[in-house]
Amino acid sequence: MSNAPVFDIDPAAFWQDPYPALAAMRRTHPIAYVPQLGATLFTRRAHIVELEKLTEVFSSHQPQGLMNRLMGHNMMRKDGAEHIAERKLMLAALGPQPVRAHWEPIFRADTQRVLEGLAPRGQAELVADYAMPVSADALRALTGLTNMRWQVMDAWSQAMIDGIANYGGDPAVEARCHAATAGIDACITERLPALQQAPDPSLLSVMHRAGLPEASVRANIKLSISGGQNEPRDAIAGAAWALLAHPDQLQRVLSGQASWRRVFDEYVRWMSPIAMSPRRVAQRYSVDGVTLEPEDRIFFMFGSANRDEDFFDEPERFDLGRSDSAAHIAFGAGPHYCAGAAASKSLIAEVALPALFARLPGLRLAPGAAVRFGGWAFRGPLSVPVAWG
Repeated sequence: MSNAPVFDIDPAAFWQDPYPALAAMRRTHPIAYVPQLGATLFTRRAHIVELEKLTEVFSSHQPQGLMNRLMGHNMMRKDGAEHIAERKLMLAALGPQPVRAHWEPIFRADTQRVLEGLAPRGQAELVADYAMPVSADALRALTGLTNMRWQVMDAWSQAMIDGIANYGGDPAVEARCHAATAGIDACITERLPALQQAPDPSLLSVMHRAGLPEASVRANIKLSISGGQNEPRDAIAGAAWALLAHPDQLQRVLSGQASWRRVFDEYVRWMSPIAMSPRRVAQRYSVDGVTLEPEDRIFFMFGSANRDEDFFDEPERFDLGRSDSAAHIAFGAGPHYCAGAAASKSLIAEVALPALFARLPGLRLAPGAAVRFGGWAFRGPLSVPVAWG
């Protein structure tokens, strides 16, 4: 076990808002062992950007980790040549070129369909009524699992997210995760024959055609669903709330002073939807007086790094005028940089956010709306009631 100083947290308070505790860690114990999480946390940007690249020390391969046990051995939990080979296949389906040429028009059509259904209502709950179906429809197309309803896609994604963040070992959470992965496996089995007859650019089709072992195909589809639903969902609803809650910043966008891409970058810096990535210490290593031992569990706290006072000016402030938004590491900072980043940026910044404000004129937070956020490993708004017209 490492000799890192101990920093205690209140798990409930940390789930409701981790940023005060993370700020305290950055000030006093930037590398700290948190007994309530059973891990040593790295909270400063400089450490994470440097150390995430040292895969021979900070290994993604975690045979006993929650993700491996619950979802299968996917590319996110592999390093070196094995990771690179599977990553290339993911990028063949999700890289910038296929996103622009194939996926973005599908995102636009699906998003407009959702908005046309919402527009006459005059009010909605942005997470459940807009961000959730838009994100899930995109993921149905990207994965190739068009035989799955968007409501099921979201529910199973959340069950896996809860499962791989279940460091307290709640058996009910684990059971829901197992049920979700079994359902995904059934959908994959059902879709494969059709994709063999008529291949398409989806992840399932691309990986299967390339001859990737079926266990890896299934694990990578589950990985894509676990990260590819909650992050866009939470970023769409969260960024819309951030603009509505900061009218001066919204005006920057509507007047053309700030782009929708700037909105995206600043939001995921300020309120990182995927705020933590775990690692296993593969060999003894010392950094800034802290010695880490083999098999220690490490959490790289991306959400904390994105509010590091040593790098960002007034990091607690949502500000589209800042010049350093794009320096966020919400997608990671090393070889495991999110393979779905291009699809996420396209869906959120090019499609979902501009379409929302264009189609629903007068969009505003509902009177008396109490918007709450939750989560520390994965973070997003729980409900964003809005009205328009």
